[in-house]
Amino acid sequence: MLELKNISFNVSDDLGEKEILTDVSLTLEDGKFLVVTGPNGGGKTTMLRIILRLLQPSQGQVIFRQDNKLVKELSIGYLPQKNMIDHRFPINVEEVIASGLLSVTDMSAEEQRARVADVIAQVGLESHARSAIGNLSGGQLQRALLGRAIISQPRVLALDEPLSYVDKRFENRIYDLVSELAPRTTILMVTHEMSRISTMANRHLIV
Repeated sequence: MLELKNISFNVSDDLGEKEILTDVSLTLEDGKFLVVTGPNGGGKTTMLRIILRLLQPSQGQVIFRQDNKLVKELSIGYLPQKNMIDHRFPINVEEVIASGLLSVTDMSAEEQRARVADVIAQVGLESHARSAIGNLSGGQLQRALLGRAIISQPRVLALDEPLSYVDKRFENRIYDLVSELAPRTTILMVTHEMSRISTMANRHLIV
């Protein structure tokens, strides 16, 4: 479904140029569950953002395929790290989750409202549906972002540290959600530590 070919990524600062990734090649087949594990600062999130085409590699290329044909983009749901979100942005939970349907064109307004309500219930935020994201706890915001990532039922689900900030009760719910999605979704998850969710994967990449 996707392929990295000889990816390298460098950054420059006052001390010179630093290599974050060097000559990384990887294939991810349709329906697989890949976990990328390694220490903080190892380049896991950088690699994920290159796959999502949010960063341009210094060298190499990212290739997408669908039904054995080259395509320019894939349907991808993305759960970023919480620290990449601007809490001051004037948007509530319901709007955050609904934004995951912006690229979906074959649903009526009524169907979209029903889907949003279902996903809000899935992530346990019924009582916070109209709350501004600036008023949420870290775990609540993480759940809203997860809802946005899964609402379109994407072919690929990219999760960057999905267990960050969530409490143990909802951590178990994330296990259940990922388990439900895995049979019909290609999953790519980045984490700095092994956990129960990692045992669900059928491929592991250590950075």
